[in-house]
Amino acid sequence: MSKSASAASGQAPAQVRTVAGKSLGKRILENWQLYLLLVIPIVITVIYKYIPMVGIQIAFRDYVPSRGFFGSEWVGFDWFERFFTAPNFQRMIRNTILLSLFSLLWSFPVPIILSLGINQLRFKRFKRVVQTVLYAPHFISIMVVCGMIRIFLSPYGGLINLLLGSQVDFLTVPEAFRTIYIASGIWQDAGWGTIIYLATLSAVDPGLYEAAKIDGASMFQRIMNIDLPELTPMIILQLIMSASGLMSVGFEKVFLLQTQLNKATSDVIAVYVYEQGIVNHAYSLSTAVGLFNTVINIILLVVVNQIAKKAADVSFV
Repeated sequence: MSKSASAASGQAPAQVRTVAGKSLGKRILENWQLYLLLVIPIVITVIYKYIPMVGIQIAFRDYVPSRGFFGSEWVGFDWFERFFTAPNFQRMIRNTILLSLFSLLWSFPVPIILSLGINQLRFKRFKRVVQTVLYAPHFISIMVVCGMIRIFLSPYGGLINLLLGSQVDFLTVPEAFRTIYIASGIWQDAGWGTIIYLATLSAVDPGLYEAAKIDGASMFQRIMNIDLPELTPMIILQLIMSASGLMSVGFEKVFLLQTQLNKATSDVIAVYVYEQGIVNHAYSLSTAVGLFNTVINIILLVVVNQIAKKAADVSFV
């Protein structure tokens, strides 16, 4: 090894030690511009994320708006006990978990499959058209989507009944609610979910595909040996994020599609929070239920993250 090379190799650890040995104050003074840029997002986060957390105490008080947070009586876990002993508690938990699990099971793989297929398209103009068509439903309002669903499923002239030659009001059939919810969610959000996967695939070295073609690899083999390994870390991160929201079923669509006849499968925690907090003005009860939901989601996030970290050495936090 030459003197210059040895000198260069000897300087690197010294530089690292010098940087590591500097105090936090010195590092801030040397890079004050970068730290100054952090002030704005930190302040915004504190104002909009942490200060409102003072309101969590409503879940432990018999909250009366006229008395305020600290003037209302402290009742401890009474509201949690009331929620756990509610007549429809088990039904809400079961419906929320099943709806989330089935949505994850059927909806999660679709953007991956679509992105792998779109990535194989070689005509750029056609590829853009396909992407635009798939993205478009995401920008339709939930209210409009639910209106479309009601029209398509109408027993009088609805498209589905015309195709089946029947007159069934599917929104009154409890067994059909989950299928309607999941299928409409796939149609609306699957295309939008491909964006992050296509962005990951765009970073793949084209030379890998050329080398695979020269070696005689088929399209399926290129997908299995090049695309999927590149997507695996992102798939795991997306799975962790999806699992962390297992108890957070979208309120709007469930509420808009819910009827008195399909409540056996559509009665979920999010709708219960709305009914108690907005309709019945039971602010403490609805806050307690929302806090319970959040705690379960945090636990799921940590558990799934640890499993993914051990199984695939990929973690989100």
